Amino acid sequence: GFKWALKKDYDFIFEMDADFSHNPSDLIRLYEACADGSFDVAIGSRYITGVNVVNWPMGRVLMSYFASVYVKFITGLPVKDATAGFKCYHKSVLAGIKLDEVRFVGYAFQIEMKFTSWKLGFKLVEVPIIFTDRTKGTSKMSAGIFKEAGFGVIWMKIKSIFSPYQLNQNV
Repeated sequence: GFKWALKKDYDFIFEMDADFSHNPSDLIRLYEACADGSFDVAIGSRYITGVNVVNWPMGRVLMSYFASVYVKFITGLPVKDATAGFKCYHKSVLAGIKLDEVRFVGYAFQIEMKFTSWKLGFKLVEVPIIFTDRTKGTSKMSAGIFKEAGFGVIWMKIKSIFSPYQLNQNV
């Protein structure tokens, strides 16, 4: 989807859940955070003003919240909601990331995209949202996805020490 949007030369590319856990009216606030040029990535954050999650079991809230604490502790990523999947990217961010080298597919994908954007020098901002759990469908969370995220964060940090991030020059 990101590559398709870049080929269409859209200035802003959004990512969101298709189950209405993310309120479409919040897209405007994410856009506005990037449109004036102050920020390159706007993250719809569940945790910037406390815990703004509706209808999640407490265990899921705690796992999500402490996953972000873990990511910040290991990587230094200055984001309170590292696993958030509701974002607005300026096209320069996605063009600057070597998308074919993005390694993760589960929740670690969300972390990797934010970490890579930050390491490349793009400016990230968190915009407070209220996240409402889906009313249809099921979570994709599994032991494999949890393991990928846990170990993947360590791998990303080690990689960033020995192999500095560089902008994609093949744009």
